[in-house]
Amino acid sequence: MKFEWKKQEKEIYGASINPCFIDISPQNYIAISGMGNPNNEVFSEKVAALFSVAYNIKMAYKSSAEESQKIKDYSVYPLEGVWDKGSPRDELIKEELQYVIMIRQPDFITKEIFDSTLDTVKRKKPNIYLDDISFQTICDGKCIQMLHKGAYDDEPASFEIMDRYCLEHGYHRIGKKHREIYLNQANRTMKAKLKTILRYRVMDMSKQ
Repeated sequence: MKFEWKKQEKEIYGASINPCFIDISPQNYIAISGMGNPNNEVFSEKVAALFSVAYNIKMAYKSSAEESQKIKDYSVYPLEGVWDKGSPRDELIKEELQYVIMIRQPDFITKEIFDSTLDTVKRKKPNIYLDDISFQTICDGKCIQMLHKGAYDDEPASFEIMDRYCLEHGYHRIGKKHREIYLNQANRTMKAKLKTILRYRVMDMSKQ
């Protein structure tokens, strides 16, 4: 059996263009942090390092899977990023952006598998950012999310829709960070056809 996140986790990755409430349980990721413009070369190299490790973890798991294991293969999850403007000002200055980019790992991938695979990748495919990648468990908890269609620079319009939804349904946004899940590749997709899940944490004010 092959685990397909698109098919088996539709409640998370099948987001609608209409905002909704979702409660996300703890999930495992391989992650790397940074600061600066996501259009620069450093960001691209960090993304490349992440995917290099992610695909090698998949291959290591697949090659070691035993007959008794129900899941013998899986699809690599999409790139995600948690973003913070890094500035108290309202305007977006991309050079001041703080981020943690990550790729989720299936529950059956352990830190031991990650550590072993990372050592292998360092030997075979050197990248100066490999040492900065870590295995983390992150819990988003109660959130509002929606699917944004179009260019990343047009996301503020979708965030306004999410903010109105919060106001109308008694939710209050926690902090200024938000998560983006990239369902397609920007370098292979027209801007108008990009699909990005936007998500931020909230508290339910009606239960306070």
